[in-house]
Order: sequence, then C-alpha cells, then structure tokens
Amino acid sequence: MAVQEARQGAVGGARGSADGGHGGGCTCGDCPHGARAGHRQAVAAFLLKRDGFAVGEGLPAGVAHSASASRQWVSEELTQSAELVAERGRAEGEAWLALLWRRTAVVVWALVVLLLVAQALTAIGAGWTTARTAGLLSAFLVAGALTAASWFHRARGGALAPVIGEDNRLSTSRAVAVGWVLFVAYAVLVLVCRLAAASDHTERDTLISGLELARGAGVVTVLAVVCAIAVLVRRVVGLRVLGQRLQKVRADRPRAADLLTDDAGRGAFADIQYVAISTVALLFAAVRLARRPDQLPDLPWGLAVVVLVSAGTYLAGKYAEGGRPVILSVVRAREAGDLDGPIRTGDDVEIRGAGFVPPGGQHADRLSRMVVRIGAVNVRVPLVPVTGGFSNPTDAVLTVPVPADVEPGRVEVQVVTAAGVETNRYEIDVTE
Repeated sequence: MAVQEARQGAVGGARGSADGGHGGGCTCGDCPHGARAGHRQAVAAFLLKRDGFAVGEGLPAGVAHSASASRQWVSEELTQSAELVAERGRAEGEAWLALLWRRTAVVVWALVVLLLVAQALTAIGAGWTTARTAGLLSAFLVAGALTAASWFHRARGGALAPVIGEDNRLSTSRAVAVGWVLFVAYAVLVLVCRLAAASDHTERDTLISGLELARGAGVVTVLAVVCAIAVLVRRVVGLRVLGQRLQKVRADRPRAADLLTDDAGRGAFADIQYVAISTVALLFAAVRLARRPDQLPDLPWGLAVVVLVSAGTYLAGKYAEGGRPVILSVVRAREAGDLDGPIRTGDDVEIRGAGFVPPGGQHADRLSRMVVRIGAVNVRVPLVPVTGGFSNPTDAVLTVPVPADVEPGRVEVQVVTAAGVETNRYEIDVTE
C-alpha cells in the first residue's frame, strides 16, 4: 500500500510539472533529436536516479519508514528507467546499423584507392605490368560485389551482415572465415584476369598450372578449416544455448571489440590468438601473392599448421566457455541486531551460487528480469543500488524476500536468469 501511495504521489507531481512543459512532438533544444541523443539522455537520467537512490535521495515519505517498501519502490523505479534506457539503446543500435552500410562501402573503396596508390608507387622504375592491372581490376570487382551486398543488406549492417551473429555481436569465427574467403576469391580473380589478357600459349599454361592443388594446398586447407570452424561454432553455441549450458543475451549493437572479447567485454584469449594468427597468415599470403601473381599463394605448411592449431584452440575455447548457473546454498539473510532463527514468510533469504548474471547481462534492464521461484510463487529480484552499480543481484549472491503466499513447509527454490536459463532446485524449510 505504501508503495502504491508513493507511486501515485510521484505520478501526480510529474503530471503537474508536465502541464507547463513540452509535448511529445516538441522540436526545441530541450528534447532529444535522434536515437543517439535520446539514448544518452536516458542513460544520464538513469545514472542520476540510481546514484541518488544509492545515497537515500528521492525516497517518498510514504515508503521511507519501511526498509522493504522503500527497496521495492526503488527497484521498480529503477526498472522502469532501465527499460527506457534499453528501448533507446535498441533504437540507437538499429539506426547505427542502418548507417553502417555506407561506412563499410567507404572503407572498401578506400582500400581500393590504397591499392592503386601502392601499385603506382611500386611501378616507378619497374614499369606497369599486366599483373598490376589484373590486381587492380580484381579489387574493383570485389569492391563492387561488397558494395552491392552492402546495399541489399543495408538494414543489417551492410557488408558486415554475414559476420553479425544471432546475439547482435560480431562473430570472430565468421570474421576470420570471411577474411580468408575474400582473399582466396581475390587471388583467383587475379589469375582469371591475367588468363583473359594472356595472348601467349605458354603464359596461359603457366597461369592454369598456378591453380593446381600442389601450389595452393596450404591456403586451400586453411580455407576449408576456418569455414568449417565458423559453421561448427554456430552449431555448438546453438546447441549449448538450447541445452541451457550456455547463457546468451542480445547486445544493443555490434562493436569491433566483439572480435577480441567475450560477451561481457573481457578480453578472451581464444579469440585474440585466433584473430592475431589469422591476420599474420593473411598478410604473409598477400605478400606471396604480390610476389608471385601467377599462382595461388603457396602458404608454407609450417604456417598453415600454426593457423590450424589456432583454430583448434578457438574451437576448444567455445566448448569450454559458459556453464549452467547453480544454487549452492540458501540461508536466511540476517541484519545487524537480528536474532538467529528459521526462515519465515516475510524474511529475506540469501541465495548463494554461481552464474546468476549471464555475460553481457550486467545492465539494469537485464538484472531486473531475474526471477526466483519459491515454491509456486515467482519473486522478482529487487535492484539494490550503490554508487556506480548494484549490490543486488550479483553473479554469486541474490537476496529476495519470502512472500506471504508461500505455504509453510518444505519448498523448492530456483533461479531464472535474464537469459532464461534455470538453475537446479534447492529445498528449504519455511516455518510459520
């Protein structure tokens, strides 16, 4: 009742202040223009409200007398503010993706111009050759294809659409595979253009022999493995998510750092070494192609095996990551001065375990989705703010009240995380 009265008072005050304010269609400088401005304003308002509640500011008099009522009121206020932040964040992500196709097209054609400049500089003294023309023409063909793909997928990130995963993050395995596919396609196009321009029979035979497997066995093997890894990783992640052995939450938008980090934004060794070694191998293959444009790059088997080991390490890392959240114990939460006793309805219980907060689920809108089942009652985990974050919930500890609707006796406790994954069931005894 106290929470409802406080909320009605807050709504009435907001309506009173809005009478002389701005309407929803206002275009003055006080209103957010564009998804980015709206998201930034929502984030600033949420942080101000969270830090204010953390030091006890902004609590209505109707709930200030009760710790449980004030906690519930603060949690609901922060949940509503966090939902607005999440909505604005999704809008900004969609707008960012819609503009990304132009940026990817600009980057692609900038690389073509850079290749042209490099070809012109290296041609000084050595002269312009057919191989340089073939390389430049192949770059134009690849850039044109990528630009067309960017246009058709302009709502999903342009040329980056194939490497954006289902969780709206850049996929490391797909990015590496796409890099090798584009490079091999470019190398074959160089040979095709040279073959089309060749007039001598001996030169044509040399170019055709350059496509033999003995010349490019290393590159072909690496291409096959990285493409297989990209497909296999998608299958592995999908099965682990469906089997509740891996928690996945959707990101607002993809970021370049996704290639080197896990879902929580921490640097991942498996991803870093895979990207680093693959990039070095691609640079080596590109230099070999520039030196010998009459055949597929003959990637040495030593370097090819290094790439294969790196790919195997990345795949093993995908199998090892994650894990199902688990409840280890449930105890009665005790404040200073309280007497020891059994768990009763109305008491707070402390649930200890691991994996309650999925990677990437540290934002308030994700935390507010966590639910604890106590018997047949679903209890929302309250958000308890502190300066700079939240003290509840955390990845290892949750504190929730035992509602009055829980029947005394032996009941089961189960946590449902923001990713929808359920923990094991843990039995506790609730007394009257």
